[in-house]
Amino acid sequence: MPRKSYHHGDLKNALIQAGIQILAKEGVAGLSLRKVAGKAGVSHAAPYAHFTDKQALIAAISTEGYRQLYERIEDIIRQYADDPSKQLIETAWTYVDFALTDPAHFKITFSGVIEQEKEHPAFVEMSQKSFEAVVRIVEACQARGVLEAGPSDLVAVSVWSLVHGFASLVLEGQVSHNLLERMSMREMLVFSLNKITKVPLE
Repeated sequence: MPRKSYHHGDLKNALIQAGIQILAKEGVAGLSLRKVAGKAGVSHAAPYAHFTDKQALIAAISTEGYRQLYERIEDIIRQYADDPSKQLIETAWTYVDFALTDPAHFKITFSGVIEQEKEHPAFVEMSQKSFEAVVRIVEACQARGVLEAGPSDLVAVSVWSLVHGFASLVLEGQVSHNLLERMSMREMLVFSLNKITKVPLE
């Protein structure tokens, strides 16, 4: 069978997508550059042009997850520039939606399995940019009295913890079917956010 040909820049993304597919079925233990090459339909040596080892591939997959999330958050900030409450709700829902629609990518992005983060500057930069975007939303909410005053980075961690915990419970099937029959995922998320806000969110 002939190998696929890729234009410049396409192979790296194809390898990342192949890695995500393998992770979805086999987890981190089942991931290898050899398997990724086979999945992408390229030679076993091809991945090494972009990734030095398995950790580098995992870092690239995580970086891509953070990049997608960051771009969505920035779009939300622009779309609801004058409505911090809406920014908070939509960003939280975007996070949960990422978990629901692409669980394998979501899990690896926030798995913490990258052993030497500082060796992967693109990952560090993108994860920091994503967090800083959340901090900006928190600061906007604090300025409008939606969230309690306090160090915005610590408040951002609190908000992130709530949303990540919610997403994880949903992914693991730990949310009661009785609740799901009464409320949508989004309604439950807003209900949870309302436990930490000073004014009701809708």
